[in-house]
Formats: sequence, structure tokens, C-alpha cells
Amino acid sequence: MAEANVAAEELRGLIERIERLEDEKRGISDDVRDVYAEGKARGYDPKTMRAIVRLRKMEANARQEAEALLETYKAALGLS
Repeated sequence: MAEANVAAEELRGLIERIERLEDEKRGISDDVRDVYAEGKARGYDPKTMRAIVRLRKMEANARQEAEALLETYKAALGLS
């Protein structure tokens, strides 16, 4: 019985940590949304800002490869 009690307490602790982290994640998500809204209010395009953030997360060679592929597709479709 003591082992089950210890396991239950351990599980409860893990679940509570997850719940706290989920709350923090929600708060950070709200903060990020506010920054995009601030950018929009100042005349910046949030969609483009998100694309730039996504590009900056990429490794340089992966970004270059993605940009080259995009240019290839655009040229094939007559969008260049």
C-alpha cells in the first residue's frame, strides 16, 4: 500500500508540474499575441512578422534551401 501511495504522490507531483507549465505556456502565448498586435498597430504585417520569426529559427543552410525551392516553384508557376 505504501508503494502505491508513493507512486500516487509522484504522479500527482508530475501532473501538477505539467499544469503549472501549461498555465505559463498560455501566459507566454498571450504575451506573444500582444506583441504581434502591437506590431500591427504600428503598421507592420503580422503574417510577415511570423514568417520572419520562422525563418530566423532555421539553420542558415536550411533557410537557403527553402528559399531556393520557393524561387524554383515560383518560376515554374510564372510568379517570379
